[in-house]
Amino acid sequence: MSPLPGRAEWAQRLGGTRVLKANIRVVAATNRDLRQAVERGAFREDLFYRLQVFDIHIPPLRARRADILPLCDAVLQELGRSFARPPAGLTREAREALLQYDWPGNVRELRNALERAAILCEDVIITPQHLSLEAPVTLPRSKTSDLGTVERTTIAKVLRDCRWNKSHAARRLGLSRTQLYVRMRRYHLEEAATA
Repeated sequence: MSPLPGRAEWAQRLGGTRVLKANIRVVAATNRDLRQAVERGAFREDLFYRLQVFDIHIPPLRARRADILPLCDAVLQELGRSFARPPAGLTREAREALLQYDWPGNVRELRNALERAAILCEDVIITPQHLSLEAPVTLPRSKTSDLGTVERTTIAKVLRDCRWNKSHAARRLGLSRTQLYVRMRRYHLEEAATA
């Protein structure tokens, strides 16, 4: 298909017998480097060149802190309309918390945090407590260079902080549940969970 707007092309469906007129534009987004994926053979080269007409690089939200509060205002307006009530406001402390957080999940995480807060706040004012933003996991200071010891200590601390909720702990650690279970077995943390 042609990437030019307003230009119709004729196409035939795969396995089809009729030629159809189509006027489309494809917008695709990814957080992966597709050029490298093509080189590794992890992404089809023909599809890459079909999609790669015009690249728009958008840095992560943590690199565009000036965008956070305008995005919050837009999301809260949208949520207010969907909840059929006035949009929720943000306290000064909530705004500061939003600006200090690193947003590893980018705009999706921001939107989810605001939606959860808008549901939880009863007086239509969002406080930091409504946002439930978790501090990033910090590695314990250790004199040893044994990475296994550091990893075990970190996992055990996060599991305790999450009251042994493995799904929650896995999210905080940036692991899948399966990866967390493997590490718990490796470091004999299963016994600690039942103790």
